[in-house]
Amino acid sequence: MGRRSKYPEEFRQRAAQLVLDSRRSVREVAGELGINHETLRNWVAAERRQRADGPAALSADERMELARLRRKVAELEVEREILKKAAVFFARETGR
Repeated sequence: MGRRSKYPEEFRQRAAQLVLDSRRSVREVAGELGINHETLRNWVAAERRQRADGPAALSADERMELARLRRKVAELEVEREILKKAAVFFARETGR
């Protein structure tokens, strides 16, 4: 996972929206805000993807949570398989 941004999510979204809605260049807006133009360019690209996906798309936080939950499900499935095998083993041992 990448490092955390030093800029709040709301600031990043508003900066990207400023570029997209005002039709000003990325360099111009970045200069006004005092941020690197490549950083702002990345934010603008993310905002464009978000707009293309529409309101039903997952936010970055939701995608992170989904990935975490998928990892947890995979871990629990492995644990369940181990418990099934243990149950079979102990059932055989007590049946002797």
